[in-house]
Amino acid sequence: MNEKLSLYRQRITEYWSGRTKKQKGILIGSVLGIIALIAVFSFLGTRTSYEPLYSNLTLQETGQIKETLDARSIPSTISDNGTTILVPETQVDGLKVELAAEGIPQSGSIDYSFFQEQMGFGMTDNEFSVMERAAMQTELANLIRSVNGVNQAKVMITLPEESVWLDATQEAASAAVVLDLAPGYQLEQSQVKALFHLVSKSVPNLPIENIVISDQMFNDYVYESENSDTTLSAYEQQRTIQRDIERDLTRNLQQMLGTVVGRDKVLVSVTTDIDFTQENRTEALVEPVDPENMEGIAVSIERIEETYAGEGNIPPDGEVGVGDEIPNFQGGMGQGPSEWERAEERINNEVNRINRDIVESPYKIRDLGIQVMVEPPEGIDVLPQEQLDDIQQILGTIVRTSISGVYADELTEEAINEKIFVSSQVFDGKVDIEQEPVTTIPLWLYIVGGVLILVILLLGFLLFRKRKEENEEEVLEMEEPTEEVPDLPDEDTGLSATKRKQLEKMAKEKPEEFSKLLRTWLSED
Repeated sequence: MNEKLSLYRQRITEYWSGRTKKQKGILIGSVLGIIALIAVFSFLGTRTSYEPLYSNLTLQETGQIKETLDARSIPSTISDNGTTILVPETQVDGLKVELAAEGIPQSGSIDYSFFQEQMGFGMTDNEFSVMERAAMQTELANLIRSVNGVNQAKVMITLPEESVWLDATQEAASAAVVLDLAPGYQLEQSQVKALFHLVSKSVPNLPIENIVISDQMFNDYVYESENSDTTLSAYEQQRTIQRDIERDLTRNLQQMLGTVVGRDKVLVSVTTDIDFTQENRTEALVEPVDPENMEGIAVSIERIEETYAGEGNIPPDGEVGVGDEIPNFQGGMGQGPSEWERAEERINNEVNRINRDIVESPYKIRDLGIQVMVEPPEGIDVLPQEQLDDIQQILGTIVRTSISGVYADELTEEAINEKIFVSSQVFDGKVDIEQEPVTTIPLWLYIVGGVLILVILLLGFLLFRKRKEENEEEVLEMEEPTEEVPDLPDEDTGLSATKRKQLEKMAKEKPEEFSKLLRTWLSED
């Protein structure tokens, strides 16, 4: 190992000493330049680029956002005297959506000042307004697409014209958003509020009531304030609840029956009658502890027994006439011996006293109707009666479990069957989608193609082999005859034989010294 290092060091020294001053300067400058480039790229790669998240904030809101970002371990900086907060460039879009879902900030707007910086010379105010509005719409559409469940979004913003009069009232802006949601996806209220906050804070002077959001199915989304339960009227609330219940039941039945007979071979319609009455009542009930004997718990028992034997009918320590009112009194007008007795038992019973404050929840399904139409398989006009009975039984179970218990107790088997209708017939109105004919490649064409590929590979191999043989012949012709090196003498005696034996012994016992000796001879030659 040491010999290799010394050999490399010797070669480097020889190479460096053989260079001119100009060549040495170029080498040193190249090495320093490469090191400088590596340092610059490392610095730029580890450097964090910050962009404005919100601007025109109050100091309280800046502190609130700063505290929220610090709690999430997100680096941020503050500029413009505490009115603008900057975050890493890669996290700007995600933070705008997340903070908007939390209603942060209460004021302020997303920063679009970079358009003013890039505005060219000679651009008019109207051109800049058009560019700014287009940028707002594009940026908002990109931000809304980052919400889960939103595939595409289109935004239309209307900005009021600035008045030249100072005392003129400033008009508010308006915005319309159309969402393209994923199939079967429904936005939650938290996501709807996030979208309203996002649009409102992205456009100057845009109140939430001037924003309209709908999806591709023309379903409108309404912002529900925290102060009021809902902005819908009572009728709209009830209709919304009824539609949700009917849609859920229809979707579940469609999926279950579609799995059995086919997705496009079943139609389900569900109608409901919902009781929206909300009842508040207070009950004060008194019930015996033992309902069978109508008795309570004996809290205290008092028994009194009195007996008398003597002359006359006046009880001891009594008054005249009192004995007539005493039970079991043996009265008599005579003054002879008399006896009487009195037994009295007083029992204080305690009963169950129940006080109930009952609030009956609304939204009870009072009645339910299910209509199902099934298309039979090809070649059959009507489904077998056994399969129709199975569908009827499944629907009966759903009716029995869906109707509220108060109304379900009164249902009989006949009443349940009257609420279900199952029909089997061919769907003549179904749109048949013609499938494009798939062009198939015949088998013989595959065989011919395979044979052609094999022939091409064989010709390529033969051509490569021929060129290789030609190159070998050219190399043999260009080679010059080399002189034969005579072998070492084979004689066992003499000076040359002694030296050869000494060299062989030295090579076996001391290979390092032998290699040094050879290098010395080679350098001398």
